[in-house]
Amino acid sequence: MAATVEELYRNYGILADAKDNLSQHKDAYQVILDGVKGGPKEKRLAAQFIPKFFSSFPELADAAINAQLDLCEDEDVSIRRQAIKELPRFAAGENLPRVADILTQLLQTEFNQVNTALISIFKIDAKGTLGGLFSQILHGEDIVRERAIKFLSTKLKTMPEDVMTKEVEDHIFTETKKVLEDVTGEEFVLLMRILSGLKNLQTVSGRQQLVELVVEQAFLEQALNPADADAVDRLLQCTRQALPLFSKNVHSTRFVTYFSDHVLPNLSTLTSPVAELDIQLEVLKLLAEMSPFCGDMEKLENNLKMLFEKLLEFMPLPPEEGENGENAANEEPKLQFSYVECLLFSFHQLGKKMPDFLIDKIDADKLKDFKIRLQYFARGLQVYIRQLRVALQGKTGEALKTDENKIKVVALKITNNINVLIKDLFHNPPSYKSTVTLSWKPVQREAAAVGEKRPPGDDVGAGTTVKKLAPALPRRDARQIYNPPSGKYSGTIGNFPYEQRGGFRGGRGRGFGGRGNRSRGRIY
Repeated sequence: MAATVEELYRNYGILADAKDNLSQHKDAYQVILDGVKGGPKEKRLAAQFIPKFFSSFPELADAAINAQLDLCEDEDVSIRRQAIKELPRFAAGENLPRVADILTQLLQTEFNQVNTALISIFKIDAKGTLGGLFSQILHGEDIVRERAIKFLSTKLKTMPEDVMTKEVEDHIFTETKKVLEDVTGEEFVLLMRILSGLKNLQTVSGRQQLVELVVEQAFLEQALNPADADAVDRLLQCTRQALPLFSKNVHSTRFVTYFSDHVLPNLSTLTSPVAELDIQLEVLKLLAEMSPFCGDMEKLENNLKMLFEKLLEFMPLPPEEGENGENAANEEPKLQFSYVECLLFSFHQLGKKMPDFLIDKIDADKLKDFKIRLQYFARGLQVYIRQLRVALQGKTGEALKTDENKIKVVALKITNNINVLIKDLFHNPPSYKSTVTLSWKPVQREAAAVGEKRPPGDDVGAGTTVKKLAPALPRRDARQIYNPPSGKYSGTIGNFPYEQRGGFRGGRGRGFGGRGNRSRGRIY
């Protein structure tokens, strides 16, 4: 039988006055539990009174929790919110994991009270709360799993150090590894964000552990099927997650080797997981970013030969001249600067490990052909560099923020980078000493102003760019291509805008493990 408002207040008074003799008034507490069967007023009172005396009646614990859960599912939003707000008061002892599990399921309601309640009990018992969260991540419905992962990815970093102990972080690492056995691409990104934020994993050994996790996800022991968009997507996602972890002590060798063995040979046939993505350029950029952190390679010579062959593909021979000294061909070869910047940079980085490669490992005729291509490319570069400098000369502030000028600024960085690297390779013997900052990476030192006059023959060096570099470039879905003015060395610079690393491209929901949908009712 449902209790009335008067009965609820009367029995509340009995319990409030009982003080040390609360346990003798079990019947009074039962009346309060029956309040959940009443109308809106009775339910609101029950939502407040049930948790207040909960700890004094352990024999009624299950009944009390179930009564509160009924209120959490009430049709009245205000009652639901009040009931959820009070749930942490049930999180004591052996009840805490159950409450954590319940609150995790309630994340699908999108009430702020759920997040607040979960944070509250996390600070009481982090491991117990994590038990509820990971239980739902591993076995719950898809919407609950998604919300639980997002909760961890956003809230863990706000927890105080005395809560995020080494034991707690180790538990998170262990449980997350279980989740990673079956994840979608978006989940993988979020889970890696969670792990990367753990203090225990900020060390060299910690970052190495994270790289090992990514290697497992990347399936580097398997050959790449270039026609399989899922496989290509997996490799891109994993490489992007591994990139921030690489350093002089945490090497990228396995990824660079895999790209050399399986990706570069199939570069022209790769299937893009996102229609608007320039998959070849994306792959070459990833390789370029990884190459400085590559350690000793078993097949260094073979990997350099693969890069060398790709450079030949993207660096054309000069057109044959006709009898009158003019171009015999109808069109000038296109100079694909963005691709060449990536390939030259990667070749330059790996070439440091075998500086005699071009002299001892490449036959004379092929080396001569390579230098002719380099020379032709360098001539085109000089023309474009002059054109870009003239176009940007004197421009500062707002003038540099137009889309056209932002593209020209990046184009100048690309052409200057290539110019520096080509000069190194023209040394006899080839040199690998110059340092450049890849055009899409942040500049490491103070930049010089665009349009500043330089001594004759003085080219822009590594890391040089505009004094007030424009903010983030347009996203790839708004990509623009810089077309230099027509002339003897006309061509297209390439695709400069570079999407920031991290997200799951295109929102495809492409699953790494093809997780099936789950559908269950209340399983409190």
